[in-house]
Amino acid sequence: MLGMARAVDVNCDLGETPLLWHDSHEPDLMAHITSANVACGGHAGDVASMQAVCASAVVHGVAIGAQVSYPDREHFGRVAMEIDAQRLDASLDYQFSMLADIARDCGTRVTYIKPHGALYNTAATNETLAAVVVALAQRHQVALFGLANSATARLAVQHGVRFVAEWFADRSYFSNGLLTPRSRPDALITEPDHIYARVTQVLNDGTVTTVDGGLLAVHAETICVHSDTPGAAELLRAVRTACADAGVVPRAR
Repeated sequence: MLGMARAVDVNCDLGETPLLWHDSHEPDLMAHITSANVACGGHAGDVASMQAVCASAVVHGVAIGAQVSYPDREHFGRVAMEIDAQRLDASLDYQFSMLADIARDCGTRVTYIKPHGALYNTAATNETLAAVVVALAQRHQVALFGLANSATARLAVQHGVRFVAEWFADRSYFSNGLLTPRSRPDALITEPDHIYARVTQVLNDGTVTTVDGGLLAVHAETICVHSDTPGAAELLRAVRTACADAGVVPRAR
């Protein structure tokens, strides 16, 4: 259980802003995280943003992950696509490889993959999509971030891919462990005090309260706050404060 752990990763999605990276709010987030999920062209991001994020990650000692997505910039990768496995695999591999080359040029490397948005949620229950994501991580010999007790997690273990169980501090959950849809008014958690309380509950008790009032057991090795959640910097500060108060050290996985 996470409540017994001495360390936990803190990750955030970066390189997603339509602004020039250094003109956006994202650079302010880097000091609060230990892993950066870098948008690599599927839903957002371009060469310039990837270079900027990787360079900043080197300065801050932050691990780099490829945030691969459906090839869907129009909907920011948050709408499920009808796409065959071969075409999806080719797109994800291209996204990963582009970021890997840029990271190498910046003096770092990609250490994990994290699917973005609709791909993350769909692969959690769809074994065909989960297999594509797991194969990508296996091919490039990196870890895979994802939802605990999911199809992605099961297939990763079966294929010898190191799986890192993720919990979202700024998203609400159903009792079955799945994320609530973003269409719900209670899908996002945006109050720092609420974030602090949720993280503290996870760190100390290994549970989180669900939208229907139940308690969900949480095994989380990495905690995420989305960069486009309002007040993301304040929310990340709340996460770090909760970690400090619980005696848990933020550390990349």
